[in-house]
Amino acid sequence: MSGPDPAPAPAAKPIVPLALLAVAAAGLWASSRMTWVTVHSADGLTEPRTDDLDGSTWFGALTPLALVLLASIAAVFAVKGALRQALGVVIAVVAAVAAVPGFALAVGEGRTAERAGTLAELPVRAVVSGADTHLGPAILSILAATLALIAGVLLTRRTGQGSELSSKYDNPVVRRADASAQVSKQHGETGTAAPLSDRVLWDALDAGTDPTEDPDEPGTDRAPGERKP
Repeated sequence: MSGPDPAPAPAAKPIVPLALLAVAAAGLWASSRMTWVTVHSADGLTEPRTDDLDGSTWFGALTPLALVLLASIAAVFAVKGALRQALGVVIAVVAAVAAVPGFALAVGEGRTAERAGTLAELPVRAVVSGADTHLGPAILSILAATLALIAGVLLTRRTGQGSELSSKYDNPVVRRADASAQVSKQHGETGTAAPLSDRVLWDALDAGTDPTEDPDEPGTDRAPGERKP
């Protein structure tokens, strides 16, 4: 007779990657609302003009990428195993894309003044006299993207020892064999052995090993898996 198998322990939640994704999404969203470039222009007919370009204007995908990271938090709960690893790869790619515009602005790559004039939708006759870059929001986007990248890497590495142990104890055959081995080991030890759990005792009985039996008593030598009459 066997007792009911206890329900397997729930898998550990990836708390750290989830927290990193939440902070990264918030960081990208905040950066998209901040001024990245201030462009100064004049057309010779009216007063000089000044336009502030925020992150969502400078890099139109910044806000959607923040929403993607936010949605990935729910996706982490919905998938596991290889699918969660694949999700981690996708998140890492999104993070790399999100870091590019902030990095380019921080190191001065690209024609900032020309691009600023185009994004500000200046009149044809207007001439850009200068463009001021604001590094704070750009660096914030880089930091947020870095956090998302770390989260993605952590998610790709979560199918390790914990998953193997969970699979091991979800398999009744392997679990019973392990319980039988624990009982046999305890029989061979002195009275200092720690008591076995109820689950191990039930699994040992299912495997045909009597936990209460003394192997040194006569008539106890039976083939493995053979029950007492």
